[in-house]
Amino acid sequence: MPQTIAFTKGHGTGNDFVIVADPDGTLDLSDEQVAVLCDRRFGVGGDGILRVVRASAIAEGADAAAAGAEWFMDYRNADGSAAEMCGNGIRVFARYLVDNGLAHIGAEPVKIGTRAGVKTLTATPDGFEVDLGRWSTQEQDVLVQAKGLPVARPGLGVDVGNPHVVVALSSHDELTGLDLAYQPILTPAPPHGANVEFVVPADPLIQGGVGSIRMRVFERGVGETLSCGTGVAASAIAVRHWAGPAAPDEWTVEIPGGVLRVRMRDGHVLLSGPAVLVYTGELTLA
Repeated sequence: MPQTIAFTKGHGTGNDFVIVADPDGTLDLSDEQVAVLCDRRFGVGGDGILRVVRASAIAEGADAAAAGAEWFMDYRNADGSAAEMCGNGIRVFARYLVDNGLAHIGAEPVKIGTRAGVKTLTATPDGFEVDLGRWSTQEQDVLVQAKGLPVARPGLGVDVGNPHVVVALSSHDELTGLDLAYQPILTPAPPHGANVEFVVPADPLIQGGVGSIRMRVFERGVGETLSCGTGVAASAIAVRHWAGPAAPDEWTVEIPGGVLRVRMRDGHVLLSGPAVLVYTGELTLA
């Protein structure tokens, strides 16, 4: 039976999402329906879906509700698959809560539940900053093959609540020459897949105590996107790791959709940048 749903379109540095309010957890979207909503020709178009649901109304939100988070970000990739976390998505999620009077983010942070645990967000002059929590790196390199690179390159596995593999390139020409219409091949293949980031350091790498890099990303379940918040954080972590103990704790990362900021504090990584709501509408799904 056809179903009409209200939605809002939003983005964080071009990483765009279809936002669907479902406070009581009554909406059950199939993978196929999510894919239709995210289709840029036959649907609204987006890199994923953000379902706004109370933590107490979804089984996966039980721990978040117990930790004091009222809202849970049910994030689905454009192919319908569930994802643990989305750094741009959670800022857009926060923007939706604030603009619709569902939360206030001022001097005190707000807690939002995700499949990667409860995240806290604070307001910034241009948007929001999210504490992504602790990160980890893998000791064993992953070999990455990508169209446009003549030979496979080693990548560093970084987990920031979801899995990433970060590859250092030698020049901006190499970064520009990548063809990310094709999915990079990882060896060994992570059991649940991974987002793959390709990075080039700025020259100079550090100015005024702040590091700077450029990045492109292939997101699992989506393809190349204009931005990936957790990928930006993972890229800064990887370059800091390679640069050694004298590397700074603050970074700016240029992606095709803009610039995001990353800082490391007390073993946590924090991501900040803009979050924009573009328009609202209704769509009838078969």
